[in-house]
Amino acid sequence: MANVAKVRNKIRESSGDKVFLITIYIILALVLVAVLYPLIYILSSSFSSPSAVSAGKVWLWPVDVSLKGYEALFKNSQVLTGYGNSLLYTVSGTLVSVTLTIMLAYPLSRSTFFGRNVIMMIITFTMLFSGGLIPTYMVVKSLGLIDTRWALIIPNAVWVWQVIIARSFFQQSIPSELVEASEIDGCSDLRFMRSVVLSLSKPIIAVLIIMYAVGQWNAYFDALIYLKSDTKYPLQLILRSIIIQNNSGSANMDALKQVERQQLAELLKYSLIVVATLPVLIIYPFVQRYFVQGMLVGSVKG
Repeated sequence: MANVAKVRNKIRESSGDKVFLITIYIILALVLVAVLYPLIYILSSSFSSPSAVSAGKVWLWPVDVSLKGYEALFKNSQVLTGYGNSLLYTVSGTLVSVTLTIMLAYPLSRSTFFGRNVIMMIITFTMLFSGGLIPTYMVVKSLGLIDTRWALIIPNAVWVWQVIIARSFFQQSIPSELVEASEIDGCSDLRFMRSVVLSLSKPIIAVLIIMYAVGQWNAYFDALIYLKSDTKYPLQLILRSIIIQNNSGSANMDALKQVERQQLAELLKYSLIVVATLPVLIIYPFVQRYFVQGMLVGSVKG
């Protein structure tokens, strides 16, 4: 041990290595500031007064601390309804999407599955060329899904990129020898999937959950097209409506009222961003470890 310590003491970084490391640290610090500052600015603006936000006085910390943005936001009863709808769409949509993605990706990862290359080519083709908005709307309408909650879950239940990621993970993590051993022991495919594949696939399942959940939570375009009842609107669509209502002024409104409304509308933008992103920020730390493992699948071997 003493010899090892002596060798380590003798090894010194060259001046070029020191300059390189300093440069890397500076670049990383700049990237951190570029990513962190907008988040701090949005949070600080949401807790500032409407006049301070409108005048551009907020730079880093809240100015004239106020909760008017959140008060105006939660006075609208539709916000809580939108929260409940978004949670329903996110949980149910993520459950359906992750289940279908695993059921599709795992067979495609096995070399013994007949026609897997043809099926994979067809799936990849849909990622490059889509039918378009009008044909998709006609399909949804013909299925009787217009103005139903299923319209936000079924049409975009499976994403091709997620299928490719899951398929690569299964190819790397589930060796064919393990499948053959289970077949010799008389294990059925369904039991092997439930007992072995799912237990070994926690990283990729976490990746799929966070990807589908974030996509489902932030989605609003499908709701804008397929939904007609405001009681079924997700949070994103309700927040959009609130911004539009506050930005639209009345001709009979005096100048002071219009200015106050415009200032409140500007403040609401930041409050809405905080309210809309808060659930995702709460969930991410719990799955971050698995998320990193799943995203690095196939990049490191050994």
